[in-house]
Amino acid sequence: VQLQASGGGLVQPGGSLRLSCATSGIIFSSASMGWYRQAPGEQRELLAIISADGSTVYIDSVKDRFTISRDNAKKTVYLQMNSLKPEDTAVYYCKRILPPSTAWGQGTLVTVSS
Repeated sequence: VQLQASGGGLVQPGGSLRLSCATSGIIFSSASMGWYRQAPGEQRELLAIISADGSTVYIDSVKDRFTISRDNAKKTVYLQMNSLKPEDTAVYYCKRILPPSTAWGQGTLVTVSS
């Protein structure tokens, strides 16, 4: 299983970023995928999940600001992040949720600062 997140960077408060996570070694079309983040000194937290049928769920702190989506042909999951806040600063990771997996890929750093 390989998971490669990309698209992070430095953005001003209120700005937007689109993260991508390219996958290999999994049957992507039937997998539920999730985005996580880990802020400095904090535990990793699950932000959003997209199931194989495209249904989504979000934690309250990112609901209405972040959108998870998927492209089965590209075996890629995305996270569109709008109205970014300084507290969104973290390393962002994707992970297969179902079937369960312990594999983590390299994350991508998002820094929200003026």
